[in-house]
Amino acid sequence: MISVAIIEDHDQYRKLLVDIISQNSIFRISGDYSSAEEALISLIASPPDIAIVDIQLKNLSGIELIKQARQRVPNTLFLMCTAFQNNENVFNALRAGASGYIVKGSSADEIQSAIIELYNGGAPMSPYIAKKVISLLHGKEETNNYNLTERELEVLSLLSKGLLYKEIADQLHITLNTVKNHCKNIYKRLHVQNRVEALNKFNA
Repeated sequence: MISVAIIEDHDQYRKLLVDIISQNSIFRISGDYSSAEEALISLIASPPDIAIVDIQLKNLSGIELIKQARQRVPNTLFLMCTAFQNNENVFNALRAGASGYIVKGSSADEIQSAIIELYNGGAPMSPYIAKKVISLLHGKEETNNYNLTERELEVLSLLSKGLLYKEIADQLHITLNTVKNHCKNIYKRLHVQNRVEALNKFNA
């Protein structure tokens, strides 16, 4: 059985991760935490096999959490699960000791597969993250994230999977009008008119 800890300060998304991981009997939730400070104490006292970590936490960041925990829990593997996809965050997370990097909006199957792959010695990465890493290693700088907020990146990620506004609202536990407002802001920031143009420009 693979023990998994979750460090995520967004209550609804943390509960969603708990539900997704609990669906598979090969996983055991060792704990879920809303702050890095709280998680550090428990991780050191009872190290899990895998720790799923968000970058943006209330005080100490997920990257700082990994830096502080690595030497004290050498057998724990860290999987970033975040909406932050810019170059600096990706490489800082990997440099700190993260062994995998997936984005919020990943499906239940993708999240479960990433945990299993990481446990078995792999380095799971969402396709978009893998593309960024390869591009940067080849010396090709990519555009930034157009200053989209974390929530806007989450919405954009779900749009890229073909979800309807209502489905996005249900998955993120927000209202339909909130999703529509996020999309308006996304289109405005990217200077586009619709979903297809937004995805094409952001992933160009």
